[in-house]
Formats: sequence, structure tokens, C-alpha cells
Amino acid sequence: MEISLPLVVIVVILAVSFDFINGFHDTANAIATSVSTKALPPRIAVILAAVMNFVGALTFTGVAKTIGGKIADPTTLQFGVIVVIATLIAAISWNLITWWYGIPSSSSHALIGSLVGAVIASAGLGSIHWSGFAEIFRGLIISPVIALVAGFIIMNLIYLLFRKLAPPPTKANRGFRYFQILTASLQAFTHGTNDAQKAMGIIVFALVAAGLQSDPAHIPFWVQFICALAMGLGTSVGGWKIIKTVAGKITKIQPINGATADLTSATIILTFTKLGLPVSTTHVISSAIMGVGSAKRLKGVNWGVAKRIVITWFITLPISALIAAVVYWILSLFM
Repeated sequence: MEISLPLVVIVVILAVSFDFINGFHDTANAIATSVSTKALPPRIAVILAAVMNFVGALTFTGVAKTIGGKIADPTTLQFGVIVVIATLIAAISWNLITWWYGIPSSSSHALIGSLVGAVIASAGLGSIHWSGFAEIFRGLIISPVIALVAGFIIMNLIYLLFRKLAPPPTKANRGFRYFQILTASLQAFTHGTNDAQKAMGIIVFALVAAGLQSDPAHIPFWVQFICALAMGLGTSVGGWKIIKTVAGKITKIQPINGATADLTSATIILTFTKLGLPVSTTHVISSAIMGVGSAKRLKGVNWGVAKRIVITWFITLPISALIAAVVYWILSLFM
């Protein structure tokens, strides 16, 4: 335990760093549409997102329990803490690479892919709980599809509701600009309920692997608090490159579109959080924006940018798994 404790401290530092980076990497998810439509000034939007992310992260723990125990059993891994260190280094590296190029990739895919890659490198394919992984993977894949379809349907229903207003529905847009303050808050809150929990789960995984905790389903409050704080502080820094992509390059956003996209994605994220399933908030929100944009006009969506985003979604899992496996192999040389 004396040997493991310093390594666990490294895990906590890396996990907090991951949440901080996740915060500024994913700030765009919560505020891009409200900034784009001028419903909120950028500085106010970032502060609002930071506060609501923090509050959301303190509200639920179901996703953390899923990450901590459903992918692999930390008690069966000989070098479980090293597995977590490799996982976090790989996930952070991929987040920074995609942030640098302004690509709204998934921090969730990066973390889960990295954990799978590091566990396999450590103990082989048989060490993965494939049923648990399949459940998580289904949630990651299904949630953006639901967001795309729901965004399209809800947007069409709202257009039908306001069909008597002159196109574009300028009167409705004026009201929806105020409504966006609420939907942006809800968006940030739900982002915190899901994304911040992933780092909590990975810290608990390390605590159990090191013998410092026996129950992978128990999330200590100190773990919850530091992850929530890191997410909130990271959000306050902002990720302006990705905000630019999400806010304007996918489709032209008006208040009525932005509020609909926010409400759609927030509802889906909160539903999956209640089910204890991690989702990619980036995927869900980007898909909702695509669905809302295509409801107005299919050509209104920049499918070239959308294609680039989707490709990144699919390559994140295998690439992050490979990076984690390589990092684990390098670390194992010093064990």
C-alpha cells in the first residue's frame, strides 16, 4: 500500500487534469448556440456554464459507478493503478490533440477507449467485461442517433407551432433568445451530471486496484467534489476553437434553433445519466444541432464539417486504446 499510495496520488492529479481539460474542451457543448445567437455574451455564458457544470457534477454518481466497475474488475489487475495512469495519459493526449485542431471529439470515447486499451495491454482480452463494455458502447452509439432524430422532429413541431409567423420566425426568435438562457443553463447542468462522473469512476477504479477501497460502487464525496471543481474551473477557461466549430460551422443557428438543440440534447443526456450510462455530450449536442439544422433545410447543414466530426467520433475509441496500450507498455518497463 505504501508503494501504491504515491501512484494513486498521481492518478488523482491526472484525473483532475483530465476533468479540467474536459471542461475547457467541452465548454462549446453548453454555450456554443447561446453565444452564436447572442442570447448571452461570451464571458457570461462561460461563467454560467462553469457554475452549472459544477452543480451538475455534484448531483449524480451512477455514471461514475459504471466506469468504476463495469468495464473491468480492478481487483483482478496486477498493475491496476498503472493501467489507470496509462488510461489518463492517453485520454488527455487525445483531448489536447483534437482541441488544438478545433475538432469536437468525445472525451468519453477517449477515456473509455483508453481504459479498454490499457486493461488489454495489462491482462489480455479476457480481462474486459465485454457485456458491460457492450452496454456502454451501445449508449455511446445510440445517444447521438436519438439526438439527431429528436432534433429534427422537435424542430419541425416548433416550426409547425409558429407557422403563422413570418419566415424566418423573427417574433419567435426574440422570445427564444431569452429562453436560451434557461436551455444553456440546463445544457451545462446535464453536461456536468455525465461528463464529470467519468473521472470520478476512474479514480475509484484506482482506489480499489490499490487496495485503498473495497467497493467500486462507492464514490467518496472528496472524489466527487474535486472532479466537480476541476470541471467547473476548466469550463471557465473556455474552448474557443471548438465553440467556433459547433456554433457556426455545422449550420447557421438562430435562437429558435439553438434553444431547440439545447433542450433536445439536455433531455437525452439527463435520461442517460439517470440510467447510469456515459454518453458523449459532444456527440449528442453536435447531432442535435445537425438534426435541428436539417429540419429547416438539408443543405443548411455543412455536411463536410459534420462528416469530419463523425469520422473523429469513430476513430477516437481505437486510437485512444492504442495510445493507452503503448503508454502502458512504456510504463511497464519501469515496474
